[in-house]
Amino acid sequence: MSISFTQILVIILVILILFGAKRIPEIVRAIARASHEFKKAKKELQDESKEIIEAVEEDAAADDAAKSKQTKKDNGKQE
Repeated sequence: MSISFTQILVIILVILILFGAKRIPEIVRAIARASHEFKKAKKELQDESKEIIEAVEEDAAADDAAKSKQTKKDNGKQE
């Protein structure tokens, strides 16, 4: 479903009537700031989740290595 040129014009006219020509730049700036902040927060969350996942994977690898070492040690005692 796409928006036609006529529908876009109607939306723009309604916005002009509701807010007036002087307020539109303020509204656009506010929307742009909000969008920028949203993207920034999204990136921060993605970076933080990557760090957490990497830390968990490192812990799991360390645990596996310790278990493997302990298993080898136990096998050596049994012989």
